[in-house]
Amino acid sequence: MAQVIFLHGASSSGKSTLAKALQARIEKPFWHISIDHLRDSGVLPTERFRSGEFAWADARHAFFDGFHASLAAYADAGNDLILEHILDTDGWLEMLRRLLERHDVFFVAVHCPLDVLIDRETRRGDRPAGSAQRDFETIHVGKLYDLELDAGDGVDTNVDRLLDAWRCAKRPSSFQSRTKVD
Repeated sequence: MAQVIFLHGASSSGKSTLAKALQARIEKPFWHISIDHLRDSGVLPTERFRSGEFAWADARHAFFDGFHASLAAYADAGNDLILEHILDTDGWLEMLRRLLERHDVFFVAVHCPLDVLIDRETRRGDRPAGSAQRDFETIHVGKLYDLELDAGDGVDTNVDRLLDAWRCAKRPSSFQSRTKVD
């Protein structure tokens, strides 16, 4: 059984920063996995999607199905994961729950104030305008977490809280309880 620490939050909420700090401090060798890693590595023909030569809408479903299946494959092979992801599509939570059911998933909400999200999104320039606000308003609805963090509390404080909660091994989240809370 692999351990998966699933960081779930809006675009630009600080998931990557938290994941890197967590990976540097956790006592086991966890992989840090995200969609951004794939995008930034050149796996996707990003420029051709941006130019309109290829339609992202046509490729998105297969891309995410492959990404989700790869997470299960990594965990099934015995790799512990720090996953940062945004569950912004109906059915993804249920799919990942099924794919990762044999593993210990610690589901963490990463909250960030809307004004900060919008500012970060603007400064980054690699997100569609408005995605942070849309995520802020929707992605945490109906999810039950093992831990909820506020990015405003600072990375070190949040890593401390996360490690303390993760080590206690209580898992009431959407991944363990098989229930959905509105």
